Amino acid sequence: MINNVISPEYDENGRALRRVRSFVRRQGRLTARQQHALDNVWPNMGVDYQPALQDMAELFGRDAPVVLEIGFGMGTSLVTMASQNPEKNFFGIEVHAPGVGACLASAEDENISNLRVMCHDAIEVLENMIPEQGLEMVQLFFPDPWHKARHNKRRIVQPAFAQMIRNKLKIGGVFHMATDWQPYAEHMLEVMSEAEGYRNISESNDYVPRPDSRPVTKFEMRGHRLGHGVWDLMFERVK
Repeated sequence: MINNVISPEYDENGRALRRVRSFVRRQGRLTARQQHALDNVWPNMGVDYQPALQDMAELFGRDAPVVLEIGFGMGTSLVTMASQNPEKNFFGIEVHAPGVGACLASAEDENISNLRVMCHDAIEVLENMIPEQGLEMVQLFFPDPWHKARHNKRRIVQPAFAQMIRNKLKIGGVFHMATDWQPYAEHMLEVMSEAEGYRNISESNDYVPRPDSRPVTKFEMRGHRLGHGVWDLMFERVK
């Protein structure tokens, strides 16, 4: 696995450029199970970053609808969705190697073949590897809300990001977001409601009930027990 996570960028004088990113890289320590998966499962299911468009049918060895998940954490829900929907291809991006290793280990346990994963900055992958209108759905579940006001600019859901996602979705494709932080839910709703080319699927023009397509994680169940809310947003590309 080539674990660069981000590609360095430089100005014309060779100085490194600073780009506001929506994540902080926390490498963490790999368990034996995670390391085993990275060593043995990655060659079949992992995808190294390259600044060139990726043919999705070639990547998966078949032509099927592609669901992209950005920031899949430990991969629990992603593996569940891939297992429950064998007719679809699932493509996950996560910047933390322990999460990638855990996801690969679970995928091996479930013996699934319709999943591919990357360990890289999702923005670069979207910009350089995902073909336009190549995705049926993009999933962004519980991204870092960057609670402090001075850090709000780091939130991944911004107007430019919404348009990048729209370009990668097929007409009729859906951008599905979920968060357990109400101010971020309100921010997402504001950004997406103003984004050109989308339609809010919500009948009340705000949030939707959790669809069956999004499994409930242990993290979310714990939140429910503590009285925390969860907000789902689903926006369809209409043009």
